[in-house]
Amino acid sequence: MKWEGSIEYWLVTTGPEGTPGINGGIVRKKDFVSPCMVPTMDVPSVENFLDLVRKAGGRIIVPRHAIFGVGYQAYCADPSGNVFGLHQADPLAI
Repeated sequence: MKWEGSIEYWLVTTGPEGTPGINGGIVRKKDFVSPCMVPTMDVPSVENFLDLVRKAGGRIIVPRHAIFGVGYQAYCADPSGNVFGLHQADPLAI
């Protein structure tokens, strides 16, 4: 299903509605993303997890930013350069 936000993004749902699954989305590749897939984890606080990433030797590629009405997102790389995302759900994000 195409997301009606400000970027071209398609939602992917793998399980029945309301159940856990390996859900995600498809977006056009950005310059910072070298792999074809970026695993993204749901976290209670993006800011707290960014601190943990830094302390573990990782780096922040895209800082925390709001996705209007959805939540907050950031992209990081582990010490080996593997890219991953952090997502904090918040329908009040602006």
